[in-house]
Amino acid sequence: MMKDIDCGALRKEHAGKVVTLSGWVHRRRDHGGLIFVDLRDRSGLVQVVFDPDTSKDNFVQAEKLRSEFCVQIKGEVSIRPAGLENKELATGEIEVKAKELNILSTSQVLPFALDTRTDVDENVRLRYRYLDLRRPELQQNFILRHRITKAVRDFLDQEGFLEVETPMLTKSTPEGARDYLVPSRVNPGTFYALPQSPQIFKQLLMVSGFEKYFQIAKCFRDEDLRKDRQPEFTQIDMEMSFIDTEDIYSLIERMFTHIFDKVMGIKLTTPFPRMTYAEGMRRFGSDKPDTRFGIELTDVSDLVSNCGFKVFADTVAKGGEVKGICVPGCADYTRKQLDDLTLLAQELGAKGLAYMLVKEEVKSPIAKFFTPEEIKALLERMGAKEGDLVLFVADKPTTVAAVLGRLRLDFGAELGLIPENQLNFLWVVDFPLLEWSEEEKRYVAVHHPFTSPKDKDFDKDPANAVAKAYDLVLNGVELGGGSIRIHDAELQAKLFSVLGISPEDAEDKFGFLLKAFKFGPPPHGGIAFGLDRMIWLLAGAESIRDVIAFPKTQKAVCLLTDAPSLVSEKQLRELHVASTVVKE
Repeated sequence: MMKDIDCGALRKEHAGKVVTLSGWVHRRRDHGGLIFVDLRDRSGLVQVVFDPDTSKDNFVQAEKLRSEFCVQIKGEVSIRPAGLENKELATGEIEVKAKELNILSTSQVLPFALDTRTDVDENVRLRYRYLDLRRPELQQNFILRHRITKAVRDFLDQEGFLEVETPMLTKSTPEGARDYLVPSRVNPGTFYALPQSPQIFKQLLMVSGFEKYFQIAKCFRDEDLRKDRQPEFTQIDMEMSFIDTEDIYSLIERMFTHIFDKVMGIKLTTPFPRMTYAEGMRRFGSDKPDTRFGIELTDVSDLVSNCGFKVFADTVAKGGEVKGICVPGCADYTRKQLDDLTLLAQELGAKGLAYMLVKEEVKSPIAKFFTPEEIKALLERMGAKEGDLVLFVADKPTTVAAVLGRLRLDFGAELGLIPENQLNFLWVVDFPLLEWSEEEKRYVAVHHPFTSPKDKDFDKDPANAVAKAYDLVLNGVELGGGSIRIHDAELQAKLFSVLGISPEDAEDKFGFLLKAFKFGPPPHGGIAFGLDRMIWLLAGAESIRDVIAFPKTQKAVCLLTDAPSLVSEKQLRELHVASTVVKE
C-alpha cells in the first residue's frame, strides 16, 4: 500500500509516529516560511506542514502543489501548538510535519471548485461527475448506501433468505411503465426487454421451492422523470412462500429496526402504525401521507349541499365533494398570494379555489352566499379560529385529494410545521385492486395483475375490490410496496378476464408463469423497496441523483458519457433495426 494510515484517522495519540499518507491536495496555503497543505482522502482531511528547515527539496516541490494534485507524503505526526487547534476537524488537534513528498499526478485547473457546490450548475457537475464525487458530502452518501445495503444483506441472511440474481434480458410484458427494449442480433426482428422489476422471476423462484428470496436488483423503466425517479434504479427485492400480510409486516419492521440500529444508531418503535388507503386519501389527500403534522382535509359536503353557493351545491348534487383545509395564522394572506394558490389548484386539475380569511369578520368573495349560521357551522367543522385561512375545493374526489393534499404539504413546509429529525413510519394497507382507465375504457391493476384480492368474488363489484397490497411510508415518502400474490390458476384467470386480458393474450404474455402455476405453486407474497429513494431520504440529500454514482438528467441523459447516442448504420444493420433518425 502507498499509505499506512488514512488521513482522517490520525489523532493526538499518534503524535511522534512517522506515517505515510496518500491523497489529494484539498487546499494549499503559502505563509512565506511555511507551506500548509490540507490533504484529503475518503476518510477526511489532515493538515500537513512543509518547513524549509526540515527539507529544502521537499519545500521546493511543495511550492508546485495545486488543488487536486495526487500526492504521497511521509511525515511525523505532532500536536498543534496551543490555540491553533481546528475544532471543526476530527484531526484538528494534530498536524503532520512533512519529511518526504512524492507528486503522483498533477491536475488541470478544475472546472469548478469542490467546496462551492451551491454555486455550480448541476449539469456541469454531472458532466464532470468524477470530480463531483470527490466532495466529502457526496462520498458520505455512498458510505451510508454501502452500510445500509450491507445491513440489509446481513439481516436477510440471518432470516434464511437466499440472494438470487434474475435475468436482465427478458420478455416484454404489459401492465407497467414503458419497457426499455434491446434488439436481438441472433434472432432477427425480436427484442428483449430490460426488467421493470424481477416480479415474474421471483414468483417462479417460489414455485421452484426457494421459499425466501432477495436481490439488490437493477430495474429499468422508460417513464417521465422527476427528482425522485431515474430510468434505472435499484430495488431491495424480496419474495416469500407460506406467508400472509402479517408475516410481511413483522419481517420488514424487524429489518428496518436492524438497519436503523446498526447504521443510524436509532432505536425504532414497533409495530409501525397502519392506515387504510381510504383513510389516507380522506384525511391527507394522499396514499403516502406525511403524518408528522396536521392540516388534515375536512369534508363539508353535507354542510354545503343546500347552500346558496351553487358551485358547492351543484358539485355535491353531481356526486362530487367539497373539502377544505384550515391553515393556521394565514388570515393576512394578500390577494396575490391567494391568486397564486388558485393558479396552483388549477394546474393540479381543480376548476378553482375558494377561501375564507377568518378575521373579526370572515373575508371571502363567497361569504355573501352563506347565512351567518352556515359560516359558523363551516368554521366549527374546519376547527378554524381568528387569524386562520380556510381553503375549499369542490370537485370529484380524486381532484380534491390531489389539490388539497399538495397544498397541505406546501403549507407544512412553508410554515415550519414539519418536525425535523422525526421518523414517522406508516403501513398503508387495503389498496384498491383495480382502477378504471378512461383512456383504455377498461379496468387496470393498481399494483400488478398478480396481486391477490381480499375477496375471491371481487368481480361482482370490481370498482370497490380491495387488494392484499401494502406500502411502507416514511415521512410522506413511499419507501416500497408489495402484495400477496395469486397462486390459484382459476382466480388468476378471473382477474385477467376483468382486466380485459384474453386467454390468448395471457398465454402470449405470461404463458410461462401460468404453466408454472400448474405444478403446485405455494401461497406467496413479497415486497420491494427503492434503495436509491431510501438513501436519498435518510441522507437528507437534495436530489436522488446525489445518492446514485452516475445518474441521468431529467431528460434521461448521461452528461458524462453522452448517452444515449446515435450508433453507426453498420451496428443497426447487424441488429436488423432501421432508424428514422439520420446521423448528421
